[in-house]
Amino acid sequence: MNNESQKFRKSAELLGAICGGLLISLPAIPHALAQQSTPNLNPSPSIFSESPYNRSQTPVTPGPSARPPRPVPGDKIQQPSPGGVSSDQPQLLQPRQTPSATIALTNGTVNIKLVNDTAANVTFQVIGDTAPRSLQGKSNVILQGLKAPVTVTFEREDRGQLLVTPQASSEPGSLEVRFNEATNAAQGRSAMRIERNGSVFLN
Repeated sequence: MNNESQKFRKSAELLGAICGGLLISLPAIPHALAQQSTPNLNPSPSIFSESPYNRSQTPVTPGPSARPPRPVPGDKIQQPSPGGVSSDQPQLLQPRQTPSATIALTNGTVNIKLVNDTAANVTFQVIGDTAPRSLQGKSNVILQGLKAPVTVTFEREDRGQLLVTPQASSEPGSLEVRFNEATNAAQGRSAMRIERNGSVFLN
């Protein structure tokens, strides 16, 4: 009985070794087959030298194995417009935003007085200059000597919308910004940017 048990154990070990070897080599087989069956790819397919993919101003010369572009029935030949700009695309010029206020900077710096007329706290931050700070309701703070261009972000802590009103102060290089409660989301603002020329933009 003991002899049969040893034969069975040796057979099981042999079978385990064979199966283990197969399991280890199985992942390598598809990888080797994939490398053999991958055809040589064309590094510059001619489709990319045809319209609408080719939007460059310099002509792309296809390689010697590239096929000439196929004409599409009913397609019109387009001639490039003067100046090298394609006429098949409408020009998308967005109107510039008009400044909400304009101030005269003093040596490229500005002082900003934030006035919170709401009952809620407002969190504000001068990007790249200060960490987020809290301005309590019905209070104000003055930010001095900020280098333009400068961006200030603000948000009501109760997540309500802010109506932001910037206006130039009588003092040169100073801007007063008042926060009030906005009645709808379209009025809400969360950032102010002052450019080098003194233009103040709200977002």
